Amino acid sequence: MSSTAAVTAAIERVPVEICKGMNGLEKVVLREARGSSAEVYLYGGHITSWKNDHGEELLFAIFKPPKPIRGGIPICFPQFSNHGFLEQHGFARNRFWSIDTNPPPFPTNSSTKTFVDLILKPIEEDMKIWPHSFEFRLRVTLGPSGDLMLTSRIRNTNTDGKPFTFTFAYHTYFSVSDISEVRVEGLETLDYLDSLQNKQRFTEQGDAITFESEVDKIYLSTPTKIAILDHEKKRTFVIRKDGLPDAVVWNPWDKKAKAMADFGDDDYKHMLCVEAAAVEKPITLKPGEEWRGRQELSAVPSSYCSGQLDPQRVLLGGRN
Repeated sequence: MSSTAAVTAAIERVPVEICKGMNGLEKVVLREARGSSAEVYLYGGHITSWKNDHGEELLFAIFKPPKPIRGGIPICFPQFSNHGFLEQHGFARNRFWSIDTNPPPFPTNSSTKTFVDLILKPIEEDMKIWPHSFEFRLRVTLGPSGDLMLTSRIRNTNTDGKPFTFTFAYHTYFSVSDISEVRVEGLETLDYLDSLQNKQRFTEQGDAITFESEVDKIYLSTPTKIAILDHEKKRTFVIRKDGLPDAVVWNPWDKKAKAMADFGDDDYKHMLCVEAAAVEKPITLKPGEEWRGRQELSAVPSSYCSGQLDPQRVLLGGRN
């Protein structure tokens, strides 16, 4: 069976379509029966769209060819930001991934068939700057209720007996109505590293995180569930994560937005990055060892309580 036939056979079982996207790049479109959808480009293993069953875009992404796609969910590996000697956020987001037609079993709680498995292995160029052999498997799953799940499995396949170390993040850009109307629940009272102050360590004050200026923080030892409350849209994003102890919160605000060539002057008002990550304590894998990191995103209607959105119902009360 040819490689193309194998790919076709592998995805016939699921509501998945391979088609051409921006600049002729191949993308995979996942659709759920109730109307939700997601798109992931083979270039970068980069999720560029996640829509609910009303067709509303839940991620923030900018397409301005010939510049790279800004937004969505880039994969930061084997380095987050400038925490190391590689290019910003590592090289995985700038490589072509393949569809993995025969992945090892993924332990999963869901019986959904709306998923695609991607795989990335190092090319010669990677080995020159990061001399380690690895297999990075990414499963992108769209759940029956429109939840978007990303499961990464990274294995050390070195034959020289050497371990390797990496940092990681799902660099998720959420679409919000107005950044000044948004609050993040679940990170209050935690320690964080402030990237705007030379990564100095501070403790978060206040009942929730709100936004009045540029923010670039790495929260440490975070809970497995974080909520983003959008007052204007009466929508709450819920992030559930596993294997990713940190959470990055980023918004460039006005001055930095104007200085970014691929960013509109006012785009900062309509986006917020909250990223499941492993940054403070890098992950080390010995040959043959595998790491697993999972992020699940949900968008649920928010209820009002005493004039404010009620985060506790989301954070503590499951999916309702």
